[in-house]
Amino acid sequence: MKPGIEFKDITKAYASKGPLAVKGINFTVPKGTLTTLLGPSGCGKTTTLRMIAGLESPTSGQIRIDGADVTTLSAAERHVSLVFQSYALFPHMTIFDNVAYGLAVAGVGRASMLQRVDSALATVGLTGYGARWPGELSGGQQQRVALARALVLEPAVLLFDEPLSNLDARLRRQMRDEIRSLQQRLQLTVAYVTHDQSEALAVSDQIIVMRDGKIAQAGSPADLYERPNSEFVAGFMGEALLLPARISDAGAVQLGPLEWHPNLSLPPGPVQVAVRPEAWRVGEPGEFAMPATVLKATYLGGFYEYTLASEIGELFVVCPHVDRQRQPQQAVSLGMHGRGVSVVVN
Repeated sequence: MKPGIEFKDITKAYASKGPLAVKGINFTVPKGTLTTLLGPSGCGKTTTLRMIAGLESPTSGQIRIDGADVTTLSAAERHVSLVFQSYALFPHMTIFDNVAYGLAVAGVGRASMLQRVDSALATVGLTGYGARWPGELSGGQQQRVALARALVLEPAVLLFDEPLSNLDARLRRQMRDEIRSLQQRLQLTVAYVTHDQSEALAVSDQIIVMRDGKIAQAGSPADLYERPNSEFVAGFMGEALLLPARISDAGAVQLGPLEWHPNLSLPPGPVQVAVRPEAWRVGEPGEFAMPATVLKATYLGGFYEYTLASEIGELFVVCPHVDRQRQPQQAVSLGMHGRGVSVVVN
């Protein structure tokens, strides 16, 4: 696939002798795909997005969009649109005028403007809303207007900066699905910033996890979730418990009394294992190899959350078997599914 965005040895310092906010990073966003920049506050992901947009200039390195060097170009020269966290709609303008604003500034003719605004509103499901005011719309509808305003400019690259953080949980799920569907349907090149790993997993072709201005790991959602390369990535990509284990002479992973063969060949010795809550199997005493005792049980409709005491420590377990309610102090046993557990190789 052709590259849509390329970062080559990019650094960024906000002062001439200050610390680096971004430290020599390299990555590519393939054209027509969505890449999420994921990480905790202060990791450099928003600075990276702003450098793509042309709102910040790199201290060193090269930025390319659709094969062209844009490192020294202004934001207006880059053919990039940014959807802000706050929507940034003009409250004194109608929805039509909000969406048409960029076209008006660019001097687009009235006939073309009408057609492109109507098309953009239709794309985000807001046909007929042009005469309304931002204050008359829900949060989700305002987010769609902000998206239409970005799309109407027909950008080479579309950028999202925490676009769903102001929405409630149900609307967040709906909007992330709509953004992903729109990106795939229009084959948009998208860079998307969030700190929410479930949001990143839901929308991304590629996820770049950042830490302290560097790339901790990049890959597909499955790569990062199932094959984290460090304790940091394992912990950040969902709720993973890091446990000490051993690789036996036969190449098996030994975690307490549990043993299984990983998908990769590793030398004998100590390792760490990242175990997701859903990786555990809960059974009757003696059914699996590891005895455990229920400390806490929480019913959540479609599954139970358990806190269990075991010989390897206190474990958090998600169990889908809601027909088997287990009470505190009840004895159980633990095994493992094949998915949701990985050896962390640093």
